[in-house]
Amino acid sequence: MKKQHSFKWVGLAFAMAASVGWGRPVWRAAQPDAQSAVFALGDGASLRVDVLAENLFRVRRSWTNENGKAVWTESGMNRYGILRGDWPKVAFTRDKDGVRTAAARVAVDAAAGTLRVKSLVSAADVTVAPRVAGKGYAISFSLAKGERIYGLGDSGRDNLMRRGHRFDLWIRNNLCNIPVPMAISRNGWGMFLNSTWRNAFDVGAKNPDALVCEAPEGDVDFYLFVGKDYRALLDAYTGLTGRPALLPVWGYGFTFVCNQNVDQFALINDAMNFRDRDLPCDVIGLEPGWMQKFYDQSTRKEWHAQRFYFPYWAPKGDHTFIGALKRIGFKLSLWLCCDYDLSRYEEQCVAGLAKKSGRQVETPAGITETWEDDRIGNQSGDKKKPPRKSVHADRMYKLLYTPEDDYEEGMLPWFEHLKKFVDQGAQCFKLDGCNQFGEHPTRKWANGMSDEEMHNLYSDIYDKQMARGYEDYTGRRSMVYSAGGYAGVQQFVATWAGDTGGGPRPLASLLNLGISGHSNQSCDMTIGEIKSLHFGFLQTWSQQNNWDYWQQPWLRAPEKLAVFRSYAHLRYRLLPYLYTAAAEASRTGWPVMRALPFEYPDAPEYDNCLTTYLLGPDLLVSAFAKQATIPPGTWYDWKTGEKVQGPCVRPVTVTPEWGGALYVRAGAVIPQWPVLQHVDKGWNKEVELHVWPGGDGACELYEDDGISLDYRTGVGAFTRCEQKGGTLTIGPCRGSFKGMPDAHLWKVVFHKEGTNETTTLDLGEVKAATGTSVKR
Repeated sequence: MKKQHSFKWVGLAFAMAASVGWGRPVWRAAQPDAQSAVFALGDGASLRVDVLAENLFRVRRSWTNENGKAVWTESGMNRYGILRGDWPKVAFTRDKDGVRTAAARVAVDAAAGTLRVKSLVSAADVTVAPRVAGKGYAISFSLAKGERIYGLGDSGRDNLMRRGHRFDLWIRNNLCNIPVPMAISRNGWGMFLNSTWRNAFDVGAKNPDALVCEAPEGDVDFYLFVGKDYRALLDAYTGLTGRPALLPVWGYGFTFVCNQNVDQFALINDAMNFRDRDLPCDVIGLEPGWMQKFYDQSTRKEWHAQRFYFPYWAPKGDHTFIGALKRIGFKLSLWLCCDYDLSRYEEQCVAGLAKKSGRQVETPAGITETWEDDRIGNQSGDKKKPPRKSVHADRMYKLLYTPEDDYEEGMLPWFEHLKKFVDQGAQCFKLDGCNQFGEHPTRKWANGMSDEEMHNLYSDIYDKQMARGYEDYTGRRSMVYSAGGYAGVQQFVATWAGDTGGGPRPLASLLNLGISGHSNQSCDMTIGEIKSLHFGFLQTWSQQNNWDYWQQPWLRAPEKLAVFRSYAHLRYRLLPYLYTAAAEASRTGWPVMRALPFEYPDAPEYDNCLTTYLLGPDLLVSAFAKQATIPPGTWYDWKTGEKVQGPCVRPVTVTPEWGGALYVRAGAVIPQWPVLQHVDKGWNKEVELHVWPGGDGACELYEDDGISLDYRTGVGAFTRCEQKGGTLTIGPCRGSFKGMPDAHLWKVVFHKEGTNETTTLDLGEVKAATGTSVKR
């Protein structure tokens, strides 16, 4: 018999927005429709359940206006298109006690003030109580004995299983870079708190039998979802908050950020050292020294005239230093900081879309200009949005060339002033934590929010405007990487774990973000430390940041340079494997870096495993640890070929050449490319399939053009490479993309049992439409 769960609602009395101290207009949501059910509670308030999918429900509690009518509100995440809003109709039934879908039953006891959900696999108890009537609330989810809770993003770096701890979800540098107000349970349910207000999750710390979400301000608004396993739960969650973006293929290569004091000659010198020394690298970045004004956060920033010179008669083109970088395969990244009022543009887009569609919408005082942005209110993260032509060109020109003091902050869309740098060849932007992490307790934001509501939201709309701005302007995928974010960040940018240099706590933050639906995360590396190199090259995307130091690999001893080269070559050989895993994340939300409790949910002993993780489906990595946790099954040591039978714990031997552990699953088929100095497309003519013994296995090699947004509409190609009964079969290619090759040059590398010896078979050219097979 499946367990049922009950939700307890404690009476709330809400008043008009003006009486609760909000500085912005009430953002009224759409009235209940055919996908909604509204229940009158015993205290006079109303409870609304929106059925978004068979396994996904939105729950809100109304407050009452002066006419005695229920008022339904929306958060900034709904208003600004961060959460999906275009849900298809789903079949369900309703009665006086609740709603039922094919996957779940949500029951409401109006007299008792309880909400109860039951699914085929799980259920949850939720109690809602206000901290202050009319302003705050507490939402209590009852927890069963032994129930394990995960999620909350980068809100704590000391654990994976969150039960027994309390977390304050408020963005803080290197303490809480990317809080995510979502939690998922081993019992097959999850919840997402739809609020950007300062909030806290008490996961059984105060009351061991309850997960309590509380905030001093805001409306009761959350989503509930159910699923048979963690994959199903992440699929539901990222279906709501956006699938992880698929970065341009070169974003999964190696990123090197120069010393902040370099000029164009030192920059070119660094780039040539990478090429001359056989060190693969795709992105080369500049720190704030590239600007004429150090740490310029305005929309008037310019190149440092002495360090980075452009002929005034020809400021862009192949003849510039950026053109020279491009000729040898580098993509230039520019560092940014921002304290700009980004909320004005969001409100202008809301008003512009309403005007275009003939709707009326309440906007804060002072929002007199409008922009049109079809993504607002219809953000699914799964649909290709074609580039838009520039609008309001005359007004844009005036804003670009009018002194900032002569117009109100935020009138110029933030990305507009960056287009000239994109025109010159910049292809990547680094969003520093400076200012976006800062608190502004007295600031009056253009959208009317106080900083208590805007602080967490700011990083999200910064990331959104940067990513969508680049995509709309170029028609290509963006490579924007940010230090901060909130729920939904995964659909916009990549992130890194702050300027930490690596270590077990940043590693834990990456695993927690993967659990919370964000796949494209990284941490910088300290190249003088072998453990940091090991971790730095074996994560979703890889970067080294020099800051104000001189950490170029070639300035190390020759033997250390050789080690760096070896790890860089390993990463570039693994690119098709990593790219395939990243593409899976963009379709399902399942991350590239996978915490062991997610892959092995019936093993609670892995809840404390912070330093061993799966990289894609078949590689097991251990970093910053003396021991590696080996999960069930047969595994092979990547370096030696030694066979290991799990579950077990193995010592990690760190040498000057090898900084941790790397194992491969028995039966795995790992696609590899030859070592390339840089990559520009999501496929390669030559492909090696490395096949390990000990069982059957397969990979679904994913390929596409590597840069376009076509993947969002399912454009791409899959080739199933399967080992079964001693025979490897390369199946016919399914799907297509622009520029797709009609054949590959395949090699198969069979790894032998218990040794690092291999046998290589050269299959030559095989047509994509036919496939082939070969015996071990």
